[in-house]
Amino acid sequence: QGKQERTSLHERAVMQMGSSSSIRGGSPVQRQTECMNGPTPKPLKAPELKAWLSNSPDLTLVDVREDQELTMAPFPYSVEHLPLSQAEHWMGDINSKLSGDGPVVVICHAGVRSWNFGCWLLQQQPSREVWNLEGGIDAWSVMVDPSVPRY
Repeated sequence: QGKQERTSLHERAVMQMGSSSSIRGGSPVQRQTECMNGPTPKPLKAPELKAWLSNSPDLTLVDVREDQELTMAPFPYSVEHLPLSQAEHWMGDINSKLSGDGPVVVICHAGVRSWNFGCWLLQQQPSREVWNLEGGIDAWSVMVDPSVPRY
């Protein structure tokens, strides 16, 4: 029985990104195998992020969800909003948008888009400490703050 090829959400996102992959540094949305050979973001569970924010808020939160997702379920802390569908508008300016050398925690809905962005960010800023919120805003809603709507 032959393998059936399926288009994953991630591959559809790559296709939607279109021309942004030609921008300096490649696309922040990539196939997972492309990241396997390089550094990957460190996993971070929602309760761990809550504790980190409570004890030492000296970190940058990057939310890569789309505008309507932030409207539906905003993260309850200040974030740098870098929607992946608009990467062509911010990719070339990433070093000024994420200046400094402190840790970065990347957030999306379920942790997949943020992981891909984290891989890309580590290619751009290899010395940066990058964390990925496992399970994304959905895990935050379930494990930390049920007032954040699930979608």
